[in-house]
Amino acid sequence: MNILTLLEMAAEATPDRIAVGSSTEGITYAQLHGLALVAAGKFRRSEAERVVVCGESSPAVPVAIFGAAAAELPYVPLNYRLPDGELRKLARRCSPGVLIADEPTAPRLAEVPDMALMSYDSLLHPDPATDESPEAGPCDDPDPIAVLLFTSGTTGEPKSAILRHRHLSSYILGTVEFGAAKSDEATLVSVPPYHVAGVASMLSSIWSGRRIVQLASFEPDKWLDTVEQEGITHAMVVPTMLTRIVEALDRRGGEPNLSLRTLSYGGGRMPTAVIRRALELFPITAFVNAYGLTETSSTISLLGPDDHRLAQYSDNPEEQTRLTSAGRPLPGVEVEIRDRDGTASPPGVVGEIHVRGDQISGEYLEKGSLLSSDGWFPTRDNGYIDGAGYLYVLGRNDDVIVRGGENISPGEIEDVLLSDDRVRDAAAFGVPSTEWGECVAAAIVPTGVPPGPAELRELVKARLRTSRVPTHVVFVDELPYNDTGKLVRRHLRTRFADLGDDTD
Repeated sequence: MNILTLLEMAAEATPDRIAVGSSTEGITYAQLHGLALVAAGKFRRSEAERVVVCGESSPAVPVAIFGAAAAELPYVPLNYRLPDGELRKLARRCSPGVLIADEPTAPRLAEVPDMALMSYDSLLHPDPATDESPEAGPCDDPDPIAVLLFTSGTTGEPKSAILRHRHLSSYILGTVEFGAAKSDEATLVSVPPYHVAGVASMLSSIWSGRRIVQLASFEPDKWLDTVEQEGITHAMVVPTMLTRIVEALDRRGGEPNLSLRTLSYGGGRMPTAVIRRALELFPITAFVNAYGLTETSSTISLLGPDDHRLAQYSDNPEEQTRLTSAGRPLPGVEVEIRDRDGTASPPGVVGEIHVRGDQISGEYLEKGSLLSSDGWFPTRDNGYIDGAGYLYVLGRNDDVIVRGGENISPGEIEDVLLSDDRVRDAAAFGVPSTEWGECVAAAIVPTGVPPGPAELRELVKARLRTSRVPTHVVFVDELPYNDTGKLVRRHLRTRFADLGDDTD
């Protein structure tokens, strides 16, 4: 089905409930549906082929998402944090289209050809003198493109990942119960609108009937204040955000939060010390670790609340370890670990994660579909599944350290390094070695007085094989994360490429 149906049904069931904004001045479900239809009329009259949005989170974002769906046009959010040249380059790839920008961003894109520039305000406050009455909704064809999302472009030009209406609707219908939210529930959206989690949070909140509160830009104290002031019951963050939230709560005295009902996190590896402290600071909150990709319509595997609390209090090492897992696949999603030859691997053996299901797209405008003939998508993530069916994600294939022909996952080294209380953050990565091809390096962000490199090597040696021991240990003020919380190891490899073969 077309994703507009999600909003149509919510507007019909609870027309007067607030959909987006504050509980006193927000936009109701009926109003949001009406604004989306008016926006669709604008988009159709412009003869655009795409609806492009560039700017901070705003109620204009869901209007654009559903307006594009009603107009049967792809919705394309751009990363407004990109440098001007890169941003304009992506915008030109989307023409001809309509380009909806917030006030700070509009001047940066004013010269992009074949783009009809619209403001956020024009979507939220249409002019009755010029804007025609809402047009009819779309046909119910699930196959057209609903959303185009540019990948981060770790190598080469960013690719535009295709999510069709059938992929997104399959994900929502399979994971969210229609109208399940109580009237007092509100979700805080602090991930940027150009991330797949930003799109998924909009759709899932609308389908459940939950009020959406948007944070234009993340700042931990502002996040905590908004949770309190807006009565937030649900939220989703990336690991770097949760780290800063935990630090902010500790600065405020470490008083536990007793209002947040559910806190989801994902998008990167979560330091074990951070999630354990978060479980203490949010003692009644249901924690959920979500693993997914842009190409999979967001989440494909979940570690649920019971597993989090069991790991928190259990003395069983296996149950404690599950706190570092991505849980189990969602219903309707199959996950398989495969070796280099494409053969399925047994439990406990590391390989590439492959996924299959109705929500899986695996398709790009530039490259076509990467799905196999029987529907499997290679994620390019390494991981393994334990004997109980829990998925452990160890990082991107590109991040694997190849030392003397042996593939080494940086994640297992980082987990050991982070077990030292003096280590605030850690990243393992490969650097060139004459003898081994690559050797292991570790970048450490200390909490205060740093441990000695020899101490950290001994820590790794005591828990892992000798080949995992870092040849180099460097101390840095911070690690390079992108704005969605993913560690960008290639920056470390480039920065420290000339370390040489000798141990520091």
